[in-house]
Amino acid sequence: MEQKRIVVGVAGGIAAFKACTVVRQLKEAGHSVRVVPTESALKFIGAATFEALSGQPVHTGVFENVDEVPHVRIGQQADLVVVAPATADLMARAAAGRADDLLTGTLLTARCPVLFAPAMHTEMWLHPATTDNVATLRRRGNVVLEPASGRLTGADTGPGRLPEAEEITTLAGLLLERGDALPYDMAGVKVLVTAGGTREPLDPVRFIGNRSSGKQGYAVARVMAQRGADVTLIAGNTSGLADPAGVEVVHIGSAAQLGAAVTKLAPEAQVLVMAAAVADFRPAQVATAKIKKRVDDDSAPSVELVRNDDVLAGAVRARADGQLPNMKVIVGFAAETGDANGDVLFHARSKLKRKGCDMLVVNAVGEGKAFEVDHNDGWMLSADGTETALEHGSKTLMASRIVDAIGALVHR
Repeated sequence: MEQKRIVVGVAGGIAAFKACTVVRQLKEAGHSVRVVPTESALKFIGAATFEALSGQPVHTGVFENVDEVPHVRIGQQADLVVVAPATADLMARAAAGRADDLLTGTLLTARCPVLFAPAMHTEMWLHPATTDNVATLRRRGNVVLEPASGRLTGADTGPGRLPEAEEITTLAGLLLERGDALPYDMAGVKVLVTAGGTREPLDPVRFIGNRSSGKQGYAVARVMAQRGADVTLIAGNTSGLADPAGVEVVHIGSAAQLGAAVTKLAPEAQVLVMAAAVADFRPAQVATAKIKKRVDDDSAPSVELVRNDDVLAGAVRARADGQLPNMKVIVGFAAETGDANGDVLFHARSKLKRKGCDMLVVNAVGEGKAFEVDHNDGWMLSADGTETALEHGSKTLMASRIVDAIGALVHR
């Protein structure tokens, strides 16, 4: 991505220390970053720290470098503004249109996407005043992240924790890639997402698995949550990915466990996104002890495989039978390669027809493609015959395009 001009606003809260990592990650991505803190923020983190990380001067008021009119220029020139942490007070001042320091003045003059990452105690986050302020900011086109849940200041715990820096910078990158704001259009929609690879045990030590990292499914869950959906994520092997903020995560291991979790949770969902790489087969027998390699025998044991249930096709059948009364959209994923019988799209069209889902997201796999990478491309095939190419970009960008299509189906 070409270098962009990013303003990182920092409000006065204990989570201000995480802004240092946000600045560093944005700089490492090649962007020009200017930090605009509030006076309160500098009581937590000194100006010298932000200047050293950003390479740019740090001011809080409107009377420094007056000849440059910074309270206007900084916002006008920005490609993106990220406020992390965004306290209840800062968002209240932004919603009211205040311009009593350099940060709020910058927010008033910015015509680029603005991303607020809230951090506050649970009671403040849930207070009607904050709820109204967040709704106002979103209505104006700003992106206000759902906070994470967890340990807060002191012994308190609950929603209101600042999302981790990587989550903030990932969504900041998405706004730069999209070139527009992220719509808040999935509020109230219950979404079930599966992600990661399943592992089919062979013995207490070994398993049959696949190369899926879970990054694409996690990206879909993250984008869904930040667009307002009530998201539950069923996660298989995901290489230690951090749980997305605002998402309930259920961890599973095998295909059978994934199928059981989908069966349990799907009746409440309106959207099912099957991004998990589910094993088609499992060992017929699971050894109770490690299968030993005999030093006096060069032969290898044979492993008999049996077919796992098709979780996606099962969900489609369950909807047709009336067992999923709330389900509006079912999305499948397919990692495909071409062969002597046809190319990737040939096999994908056949799979869409066979599975019977509303939409199939298709990736061509191979060395450096689809699995274990941060960028992707592919196609979206719809049951009505529509085929849409997904441009090459981050998996978060791909997730946002998928959610765009799902939203159109949900709200039609």
